[in-house]
Amino acid sequence: MSGKLESVLRRGDFALTAETTPPDAGTASPVTARVACLRGLADAVNVTDGAGARAHMSALAAAAVLAKNGIEPVMQMTLRDRNRLALQADLMGAGALDVPNILCLRGDDVTAGDQPEAKAVFDIDTLTLVRTARAMRDDGVLPHGRKVEPKLKMFIGVADTPIEPKAGWRPDGLLAKLAAGADFVQTQYCFDVGLLRRYLAALADHGVPDSVFLIIGIGPIASVRAARWMSDNLFGVSVPAPIVERLERAVDPRAESIRICVELMQEIAEISGVAGAHLMAPRAEEAIAEAIDASGLLARRKAA
Repeated sequence: MSGKLESVLRRGDFALTAETTPPDAGTASPVTARVACLRGLADAVNVTDGAGARAHMSALAAAAVLAKNGIEPVMQMTLRDRNRLALQADLMGAGALDVPNILCLRGDDVTAGDQPEAKAVFDIDTLTLVRTARAMRDDGVLPHGRKVEPKLKMFIGVADTPIEPKAGWRPDGLLAKLAAGADFVQTQYCFDVGLLRRYLAALADHGVPDSVFLIIGIGPIASVRAARWMSDNLFGVSVPAPIVERLERAVDPRAESIRICVELMQEIAEISGVAGAHLMAPRAEEAIAEAIDASGLLARRKAA
């Protein structure tokens, strides 16, 4: 049986996903407390895996807690911390714990975290993880032929970053991920709708929107300082000047950030080739929930 996210995407509705970072805790209650506001709003909630190269509750455990409490998770899986055996074990564990979606990622470098002396693994690359998950799901086999019975039920995601396509540019990295078996793509933040349209047009030249579900990353920006930090520190992210100016002028920057996010959600929902929006805002799940609710996109879905 398909998870909610897969079902929403396959029937052509505009999907709404969110993101949460597991807490530094040894009990389940902080996980559910943090994401309770997203229940009934987000189709699925991404659970980060050691985001920022810092240790938090494991993504597998946090995803299982969400699944048990009626909130569909997307379990992020990074290559930084586990070798292929551990990754394969976690894929089977996710299936056993009713985690229907994964997002395959490289992971932040350990030098970016608070324990830079940690040893990075990177035993395999993202393409290999995607191929492994697809083989365990579609063929019921591990890489060396041992059977997985029953097969995994897994919706496989990858990441991408919208860029300004230059003349002759080809999305070779993304095409390789699709060939490996990716079902959906969640992108890095993209606040520049003009750039997004050009990026999507370039992808369309290579048939990408017809072969995968593209979910575009956005989110409420907490402050002018946060906007500038994102532009300076996040690869491929640039917050346009008009958005920065609106935040500067705002009497209530939080409320203005939600209004901006709502406008972006509504605009990208009308762009051909976009299957959904992925809302990210560190430790601001309530702001994400408010933006989803205010967008009216769920009501539009029900009306149709």
